[in-house]
Amino acid sequence: MIDFSKKVLFLAPLAGFSDLPLREVVKQFGCDVTVSEMISSNALVYENSKTLRMIQKSPLEDPYIVQIAGTDLDVVKKAVEILNKIDGIDGIDLNCGCPVPKVVRQKSGSALLQDLDHLKKVVEIIKNRSNKKTTSVKVRLGFNEKIPEKIAKACEEAGADYIAIHGRTRAGGYTQDVDYEAIARARRSVKIPVIANGDISFDNYKQVLDITDADGIMIGRASIGNPWIFSQIKNENQVSDSLKRDIILAHFDSMLKYYGDQGTVIFRKHLHRYSKGMDDAASFRNEINRIQQAELIKKRIEEFF
Repeated sequence: MIDFSKKVLFLAPLAGFSDLPLREVVKQFGCDVTVSEMISSNALVYENSKTLRMIQKSPLEDPYIVQIAGTDLDVVKKAVEILNKIDGIDGIDLNCGCPVPKVVRQKSGSALLQDLDHLKKVVEIIKNRSNKKTTSVKVRLGFNEKIPEKIAKACEEAGADYIAIHGRTRAGGYTQDVDYEAIARARRSVKIPVIANGDISFDNYKQVLDITDADGIMIGRASIGNPWIFSQIKNENQVSDSLKRDIILAHFDSMLKYYGDQGTVIFRKHLHRYSKGMDDAASFRNEINRIQQAELIKKRIEEFF
């Protein structure tokens, strides 16, 4: 399903950003594999309507992975059974990297890196109960200390088909220097594919692949306001202004289709990122913050970009 011999490009799960419209856009412009925003197993089991909507996929998303977070074995089992009934999902990914305090307090996300035996039990539940094609895990290098080999081996022993490694510890948040050498150590310690993640851009992706010998890269924050990064990497060149404009307009159309009229307001945060660093960006942002009509927003996108 995923050809790891071709250095696969993943869109990372990003809360508040990697919704269906963004995933649909990056799939049109070079992204190989999309992953849902992190889904709470508890919310899924309670069949929260917002959570169920977050699982919806675009017809363009193939393959499509749903990421869940959870630590209670019974709850995770029930969450997997719910996902088993939903067509179009190709794999289930376990989040073991989220550093957000409220997630950690629930002993979920990166908190699982403090108890690798329990992490293995959660992965085994997913692997044994899921009817999807893949089971994967997204991790960090550790909670406070770097133990990439131990984490990678635990995931492999539990049955994970591949792992994505963010090159920071939980303590490192998003500001600590990314340790690509540590990802390389994890890569050498297991036989399953390893995906490198953390501060990867068009400028450094080749270096990251050289250092880590990873089977692919997972791009997160660098894709926000810059979803053409996948096209840049695939074609090894810069993207023209006209293609950027086409991508922004495609993104806006997808937002309207998914969110309805509310999509106009939600898309403002993306336009803020798209316009960053451009001439007159501040005045453009001030203007679009006051516009409610979709057609006017579209007109201003065409004029500004």
